[in-house]
Amino acid sequence: MLRVLAVDDEEPALGELLYLLRADPRVRTAEGAGDATAALRRIGRALEAGPGGEDAVDVVFLDIHMPGLTGLDVARLLAGFARPPLVVFVTAHEGFALQAFDLKAVDYVLKPVRRERLAEAVRRVHELVHAAGAPAAPPAPEQIPVELGGVTRFVAVDDIAYVEAHGDYARLHTDQGSHLVRIPLSTLEERWAPRGFVRIHRSHLVALARVEELRLDGGATTVRIGGTDLAVSRRHARQLRDLLLRRAGA
Repeated sequence: MLRVLAVDDEEPALGELLYLLRADPRVRTAEGAGDATAALRRIGRALEAGPGGEDAVDVVFLDIHMPGLTGLDVARLLAGFARPPLVVFVTAHEGFALQAFDLKAVDYVLKPVRRERLAEAVRRVHELVHAAGAPAAPPAPEQIPVELGGVTRFVAVDDIAYVEAHGDYARLHTDQGSHLVRIPLSTLEERWAPRGFVRIHRSHLVALARVEELRLDGGATTVRIGGTDLAVSRRHARQLRDLLLRRAGA
């Protein structure tokens, strides 16, 4: 069963969150902290105790907007430890999902908190905590949060065929549809290079594994992905061809 710390500077919101957490049969204990300083003191005791100690904490449910240190600040501090507790953000603000993704948060729950949505977050944490004591399994696929009508969903990077630039935004194209995220194409290019994504044009980033055809026609180069033809700029054409040939040979 899970040992939980909930952090929120608004007492009614903290009380409601603790009530819902304590009602979940997967939660052993649920403590509250009214600010980041109190939370860090409690987490410090947990880290000293270790995973099996009486003061251990498995997961921290963190509000983002708090006086002094924010929930994001707390998560960044926790990331510096070898075995920190898991983090779930609970916030009224949709605009921090990308930062939550970068900080390896397990989930991102929007206020007002619904019982069913919180139960889903607890389920994810419960599975991860139990998996830590099980035989090693393949790592979970990397995901990126997208906003759909006020709901944050997570799209697996492996499901993305190509990305299209839209100024400071990028449109992610999958077999099921497309999603607009507020992140520049250049940032995704750097982050996803190890996952086989390459720049083919100032406007497009593609997954090498999803390229079906490479065409040369009158000096122009295009690639086909999922029935869509994308132009390849001259400066990227030779590198792309070499990468595809190398991949085919491998």
